[in-house]
Amino acid sequence: MGAAMRKVPDASAGAPDTPAASPRGFAGLLAVANMGLWISLIPPVLVTLQLRLEELDPAAKERNAGIVLGVGAFLALVGNPLAGRLSDRTASRFGRRRPWLVGGMAAGTAGLAVVALVPSLPVILAGWCLAQLSFNATLAALAATIPDQVPAERRGSMSGVLGLTQIIAIIAGVGLVAALPGLAAKFLVPAVLGTVLVAVFALLLPDRRLSEPAAPFSLREFAGTFWVSPRRHPDFGYAWLTRFLVSFGVFAPLTYLAFFLPDRAGVAEDDVDETVALLVVIGLGCTAITSVLGGWLSDRAGRRKPFVIGSGAVLAAGIGLLAPATALPQVIVAQIVLGVAGGMFLAVDMALITQVLPDPDTAAKDLGVINIANTLPQSLAPAVGSLFLGLGGGENYPAFYAFAALCALAGAVFVTRIKGVR
Repeated sequence: MGAAMRKVPDASAGAPDTPAASPRGFAGLLAVANMGLWISLIPPVLVTLQLRLEELDPAAKERNAGIVLGVGAFLALVGNPLAGRLSDRTASRFGRRRPWLVGGMAAGTAGLAVVALVPSLPVILAGWCLAQLSFNATLAALAATIPDQVPAERRGSMSGVLGLTQIIAIIAGVGLVAALPGLAAKFLVPAVLGTVLVAVFALLLPDRRLSEPAAPFSLREFAGTFWVSPRRHPDFGYAWLTRFLVSFGVFAPLTYLAFFLPDRAGVAEDDVDETVALLVVIGLGCTAITSVLGGWLSDRAGRRKPFVIGSGAVLAAGIGLLAPATALPQVIVAQIVLGVAGGMFLAVDMALITQVLPDPDTAAKDLGVINIANTLPQSLAPAVGSLFLGLGGGENYPAFYAFAALCALAGAVFVTRIKGVR
């Protein structure tokens, strides 16, 4: 598959031309690399980091999770667009993307090793920050290979490959964690496997190189990495706000799921990782089905906003079902509804966003700004959750989930303000 990928000439110091055709075998290799990245990153976010913090200090697990997850997600927010901009400017003889692909996975695995092996909260925080910065550098470089290697008319289907393989990787990663003995192995085995898969992609990638070093990186260029003016581009601004609010509704139920199950749903402590794996498989199975169906229906109807509005409303309903749950069957029903809503949103919202990008020449940077709307809720959800959970004596999950449902509904409202898309 990879041996047939042909060499691509060096790019100029500016942006490379749009390729006329993808290298043969690129889609398959990209799918493998994307699976490797998410197999490494998702299990700590969903399960193993929470279990590590509970092992370290059971009485302060919620507070410590809020600190570690929140700080790490903030660094991911900054690191993803910045690494993408730096990757664009990299003039290494190994190419622009390859050093960030391999280096990011290696450093991310080292960070997880620190988390798994050193029993100290400050050191765990430092290791998790390294892991988040590094894996997000890989994510930025991996996403950039699509405009590097894929013609514009094929990028939609290639993005679909990424979406599908991400779902498969999440299921495989959580399932792998559930099957492995020992917490250290649950961190390190998926990370090492993911590093190998990304390294295979990087080795066979016909990476484009700059023929000369880029101009010095100015403070103005650094600041512009993270910003698109909503005054000049209001449709983009409302699309960003919609993505942020609905993403908060998506991430909020997952943030404390490993704590919610034993505290409120009667799941035994020893069964938490297996139960989380079951719920993730159920939710993502629904997401896979509705993402394909939702995208097809949206294309057939020639409309985006009604599907985004509907997905926000259904997501709020799913959170409303989860909030009062006191038994596992109720959680399963809620997870099905959340998976249906998430699939519909993921399928249609990205299509809507691509129709409101301010400038085709800055599409990669602007999509990096959109990625902030994906990442920022991961930082805020643990911090906001710890505040709501502390209301009324502690473990106030209904208050936290009610707030998350309101955020999802607000996202559904703001998408109606977009003028340039039906």
